[in-house]
Amino acid sequence: MSNGPHNLRSIAIQPGTTGQEIILPDIATARELPKGPVAIADMAEFFGVTHRTLHFYEEKDLIRASRLGLMRVYSERDVSRMVLINACREVGMPISLIQDLFETLATATSKTEANLFFEEAMLVRQRELAANLSTLHRQLRKISMLLTPEEESGVTLPHVDRHRPELDEIEHRCLQLMAEGYSQIRISRTLELRPDETEAIERRVAEKLGARNRFQAVAKAVLIGIVAN
Repeated sequence: MSNGPHNLRSIAIQPGTTGQEIILPDIATARELPKGPVAIADMAEFFGVTHRTLHFYEEKDLIRASRLGLMRVYSERDVSRMVLINACREVGMPISLIQDLFETLATATSKTEANLFFEEAMLVRQRELAANLSTLHRQLRKISMLLTPEEESGVTLPHVDRHRPELDEIEHRCLQLMAEGYSQIRISRTLELRPDETEAIERRVAEKLGARNRFQAVAKAVLIGIVAN
């Protein structure tokens, strides 16, 4: 799916909700979305979730499956809704807030307004993550202070690799945005990159830092002073 607001589509609210039309925000995806009807196995594979997770979203009236013979399937509008749900879950947004976001989107009268609602929700989440990150920074500084007097105390503490890996400009910029709580999608937009390019850069940064994921990468970067506290 190509990027840009022209890809914003209007889809019907599922049964059990208000019955109004909902305009979804424009969210870039690395792959072209599958066309409906989509079997539950394909839906789960595409979004990297379990069948149980999809059932859970159905229970919360975020998506709704139908039957094609004995097969449980989802429509294209459910696929579009899952793009939004997945984006929110990837930044740790609770289900209750995702439900609130869907209710807010139901009041949108234009694509621009829907995008603004989504951006506002992401900014709120960013501030929450930044607050958590601030706490993490303080804890990391405390650990650093505890590790500093190793020679004076004569106590051998676990080794901490303070080697500063060589990051190019785009990798360092990406790492700084990660430390500020930016999601992959927002980093892509900020740096004008495709989502797959951003994912590859984050992976390289994590590898250079010896981290298993973006959160470990940020923590190690703060500890050795690559990014500001």
